[in-house]
Amino acid sequence: MARWEPVLDAVMRERGPRLLAYARLLTGDDAEAQDVLQDALVKSFSRGRSFDDVNRAEAYVRRAIPTVFIDRMRRRDTAARAHRRTRDPEPHQPDTAAVLDVRDALTRLSPRERACMVLRFYDDQTVPAIAATLGLAEGTVKRYLADASARMAQMLDTHADWDGDQSTVPVEAPARRGAR
Repeated sequence: MARWEPVLDAVMRERGPRLLAYARLLTGDDAEAQDVLQDALVKSFSRGRSFDDVNRAEAYVRRAIPTVFIDRMRRRDTAARAHRRTRDPEPHQPDTAAVLDVRDALTRLSPRERACMVLRFYDDQTVPAIAATLGLAEGTVKRYLADASARMAQMLDTHADWDGDQSTVPVEAPARRGAR
């Protein structure tokens, strides 16, 4: 038995469901999430890396998942353009309406926008951390986050009621106590 096999076994036994849920946030589909997780595991363990413990191995696999996802989407888009074919979206698993709406909105974003949004709002990473994880400039990450946030707000219909001038957003000051 190779020395990495017990660590891989422990990662999948102890952390597999969390890693799969993380991949599912990016893919929006359970089968694709399993494929992304499998590819991330292969990428993490196939190059002779030895991990001292399960925590370090999980962190490495978690970091590999967005990269694998982006690579898979890029290959899929290239193949689709070459063969001029489209794919119907996979049906969602039963879930609450709000979660389904957010998942649907995430699937409509570009792969990099989606990866940035998941890293920012699910992993609670800072912009510099996202930039380092994805190998992008911080300004690029900020642009992806801003564009994705605006698109998701539009898709989820979370706009404030205002006159449409996007340079200003009305803000109401809270009423003071005792004021008449």
